[in-house]
Amino acid sequence: MRLTSFTDYGLRMLMRMANAPEQSFSTAEFAEEFGLSRNHLAKIVQHLSRAGLIRTRRGGGGGAVLARPPAQIRLGDIVQSLEAGHPLVECLGAEGGDCTLDGRCLLKGRLRMAEAAFYAELNRSTLADVAIAGALRMPGSGG
Repeated sequence: MRLTSFTDYGLRMLMRMANAPEQSFSTAEFAEEFGLSRNHLAKIVQHLSRAGLIRTRRGGGGGAVLARPPAQIRLGDIVQSLEAGHPLVECLGAEGGDCTLDGRCLLKGRLRMAEAAFYAELNRSTLADVAIAGALRMPGSGG
């Protein structure tokens, strides 16, 4: 299983925020830290806000803060929210995909169980368990 870059950066943002849950973080700060566009990160912030994981505030002193204490936010729930719309395989999607084996496939049920086990294992940990301090180093950034 490979997570999308959307999920990867969403997790990185939340891990950073979990280290200082009372601090407000701007997309500009994350853009500089990750070397990504503010526009891309703004989409992630918007998703995290709609999912109830963060709260945002505009203007001076604005930015994003965690909506709940890091110890109350489960990793599996985060990943499941960020990966919504990106099924493990096409046939597990909301539309069911275009499967020529439909009705005869013995793999789909096993994949669903494996996916559920993946999220359950992640949910054994919270954001507090993976909080990180300081700026994140991106691959190839010399750190």
